[in-house]
Amino acid sequence: MPMEDHQVWMREALKEAEKAKALGEVPIGAVVVKNGQVIGRGHNLRETSYDPTSHAEMLAIREASGRLGAWRLLDCRLYVTLEPCPMCAGAIVQSRVPHVIYGTPDPKAGCAGTLMNLLQEPRFNHRVEITAGVLQEECSSMLSRFFRELRESRRKPL
Repeated sequence: MPMEDHQVWMREALKEAEKAKALGEVPIGAVVVKNGQVIGRGHNLRETSYDPTSHAEMLAIREASGRLGAWRLLDCRLYVTLEPCPMCAGAIVQSRVPHVIYGTPDPKAGCAGTLMNLLQEPRFNHRVEITAGVLQEECSSMLSRFFRELRESRRKPL
């Protein structure tokens, strides 16, 4: 698939990340695409839902599975602005997503090659194709800005 096509879908994931940011959530977004259509969307909702599993990928996978009426997301691609964590990588493997495309690496929890690679672990019964670095600068700068603004707001005297 041409990089331009990946960029189109990553921009959809970035729109989801903007929704998270507007809620005061860490701005991470994800979309599941099948046959040229978004069938699942998600953005971080951990803070507002009080649910540690409310990661963008998890929510997008749940929505896509519901739309398809199946837990296997065969012939789908998952676009996410930040490299998946261990929990999300596990859900990706379990849902049989064949291809994950992410924007920026996660040096603290990345499990698509940065800290470890659960998506291509040979001992699992399913392995995932990975495309990294799609719109990396945009994905990375959105996160950096969010955390910089958060730190600055905490420093301001009352």
